[in-house]
Order: sequence, then C-alpha cells, then structure tokens
Amino acid sequence: MNGRRSPSQFRDRVLSPGRRLRDFIDEVADASPARLAMVSFLGAIAIFTALLCLPVAHRNPEDFSFAVSLFVAVSAVCVTGLSPVVTEEYWSDFGIGVITAAIQVGGLGILTLASVLGMAVSKKLGVRQRLIAAQATNTFQIGQVGTLLRTVVSTILIAELIVAGLLLPSFLGKGESIGTAIWHSVFYAISSFNNAGFTVHPGGMEHFTNDPWFLSVIMVSVFVGSLGFPVVLMITIAWNRPRSWDLHTKLTLATSAILVFIGFVMLLFFEASNPRTLGAEGPGHTALEVLFMAVMPRSGGFATMEIADMNQTSLLLLDVLMFIGGGSSSTAGGIKVTTLAVLALAALSEARGLQEVTAFHRRIDPPVIKVAISVTLAGSALVFAGTLAMLHFTRMPLDLVLFEVISAFGTCGLSSGVTAEAPDSGLYVLSVLMFLGRLGTITLAAALSQQNTRRLFRYPEERPIIG
Repeated sequence: MNGRRSPSQFRDRVLSPGRRLRDFIDEVADASPARLAMVSFLGAIAIFTALLCLPVAHRNPEDFSFAVSLFVAVSAVCVTGLSPVVTEEYWSDFGIGVITAAIQVGGLGILTLASVLGMAVSKKLGVRQRLIAAQATNTFQIGQVGTLLRTVVSTILIAELIVAGLLLPSFLGKGESIGTAIWHSVFYAISSFNNAGFTVHPGGMEHFTNDPWFLSVIMVSVFVGSLGFPVVLMITIAWNRPRSWDLHTKLTLATSAILVFIGFVMLLFFEASNPRTLGAEGPGHTALEVLFMAVMPRSGGFATMEIADMNQTSLLLLDVLMFIGGGSSSTAGGIKVTTLAVLALAALSEARGLQEVTAFHRRIDPPVIKVAISVTLAGSALVFAGTLAMLHFTRMPLDLVLFEVISAFGTCGLSSGVTAEAPDSGLYVLSVLMFLGRLGTITLAAALSQQNTRRLFRYPEERPIIG
C-alpha cells in the first residue's frame, strides 16, 4: 500500500458531506414529514421576519412594527397576500425584495413538502407515477427527496420565466424602462404563479383593469399554479393522452373548471348591475373582470374591484370558493378541490344506494373519504375559532370578519379591509390562521393517511338515526 487514495475514494470523500446531508433529510422526511414541514416553515418565517424588521427594509424606519413585519413574513412565506400596509408605500426596495424572496421560498417549499408528504403516505410511487417522474427527471431514482426537489424547482422556475416573458410587453407598453419592466414582470410572475397575490403598483390590480392582456396572463398563471405540481407534471408529459391521466388529475381539472364556471355565472349575475363595482362598465370589460374574480378565490388574491363594495351575496359566494381553494400539492390553500369532489361523489353514491364511490371508471378507497371528512371538519373548526377571536379583537361586522378569516385560512389574500384596520392582536390571530391553513390540512391529511391501525376485534354493528 502506498497510502494514495484512488480517484473513487477521493470523490467519495469530497461528496460525502452532501450525501450525508441528503441522507439525513431523507431520514427525517420518512420518519416525521409533518415535523419537517412545520420546522422548515417556522424557520423560514423567523428568517424573513428578522429581515423585514431591519430599518433598511422600511421607507420610513419610524413606522416599524413587529406585528406588521411578522404578519407580512407569514403572508409571504405562506403565499397568502394579505397585508395590513400598502406594500409599495411601507416597504423599501430592499423590503420588497425580501418579500419576493419569501414568496419564492414559500412557494417552492410548499410544493416540495407536499410532494414529500405524499411520498411518505404512499411509501413509494406507483408504476405510472414512477415512469412519469423518470421521464421528467431522466432518472429512475425518484425515491430521493433531492431528485424530487430538483424536479419541482426546475418545473416552477421554467413556468415563472414563461409568465414573466408574457407580462413584459405590458410593462414596456406603459413606458417603463427595460430594467424596471423586467423586475415588475418577474415579481408578478412569482406572485401570480405561487398564488401569493402581492402587488407593487398603486391600487393593486385596479392599476391594470384596462389591460386585458395583463389580466389574462395573471389569471391563467394563477389557475395553472393552483392545479398542483402532480397535475402540471402529468399534463406536461401526457398532454396528448388525456385518457392516461390519473384520477387525481381528472378530478382536479373537472372540479376546478366547474367551480370557475359557477363562480363566473353567479358573480356576473350579482355584480353586473352593482354601480359600486361593474354597473357602469361595458359587457366585454365586465365579462373579463368577472372571470378574473371567479379565478382569484382559488387562492390568487388579486382583485380588480374593492371587495367591501361587492354585494353580500358575492361575499358569501367568495367565502365558499376560498374555503374550497385549489388543487392538492399546490401553492393554493383551502380544503382543496379534490376533497370537495370526494365528498360530493360520496354523497351522490349514498343517495343512489351504491356501495362503492366511483369516478372516471375508478373506485375511491373508503379511507380517502374519511380523510376528506376530517380535513373539512378541521378547516371548519379553524374558521369558526378564528372568526370568534377576530370578532372579539376587532368588533367589526361578521360578514367582513368571516371573509377575512376564510381568506387567511385559505391563504387566498382577498381582503375586505379588516386586516388594514385590525389591532396587533388581530394580526397575530390571522398569522396563526395563515400558518395553520397552509400546513394544517397538508400535514393532517398526511398523518391520517399514514395511520393504518387494525383492531383484532370488531364491535357489534348498530346504525344511529341520521337526518
């Protein structure tokens, strides 16, 4: 032995720290994915809160408020979009940069952790999912979190670049310099695709109401981003073979389309004659704005009209749509459209006297229905508790408070004005709601799905009276 190391030994020694870190993350993700999600997001919130507390993050350092800094950090990391202050007036360019980074980190983290939790539930991917993932990543080692992370990051960044490129002409057309136009295009691409809802122009989306191209791109970006990474990946790879799509993709697309259609028709009926919102607009402009607002409750958070000026019926409709939210494993919040689909299919099967719940010629496993019920009840309990707390701290009308609470829970970002007027105690309540609304339903669903306890005995069967 001459004491020299072979090239392979040297390479293993150089790469061993990274491999050990990767193996450690894989072990933590497999042992306690919910803990990994919670700790990761709490750490990100702490870092971005500290950055937003710096004097350089404020246009006027004397306006510093820890409650505002914490709230905006939570809102950005949880890609919500609620804010008690006007973003472009309160935060400096550095602060807006921090918020943008928080949105990007939060969006990527949500998609990655949701996928990791899904892997932990199923333990390993099915044959079709492995083949799809292998085709997308050029590897068959899809069981590693690192590989999954690279797939998520590359897919999302490419999508955001496409959106930014489509938005660039609108900003150039407004006379902005090339540098400013590129920055604004990137910001709105990140904010829209991650369903964050933050804006940096006076009046928010009302600044772009006369730009149908801009509104259309933002609307499509929000909708695609709310579908979820598994659906986007499935469509990207098998776009010309819809029959080969899995049940999750079909349910997500079908339910999302139905909800947008219902929202469009009802909002058009409720708001077309409302003089405070769309009553004075032309038919074409009204139709585009209504379609835009029908998509936003999926968790987009952008608004082309004042929410407080809308009719009570519209507010209630938006409450329901925000509570449902978007697709699973997406940056959208709420109980998710597949949860609604499963519950509706179960009720339909029960009404028809069928023993099994089916959709698109596939059976839905009974434990999935139990998880859907649990997620819906947990979400309802959070909204109820949050509404009680906010009513106590703000003393504002129930309809406006309920709207704000559901927007926070569903990480939507549409605001009825409660956040801007809430005291610090109210901001803390909404911060908790955003955090629990973002991770609570994901981790709850994962935890319930992983449980597989089987009793060694059965109790006598008896049916209580229902209804």
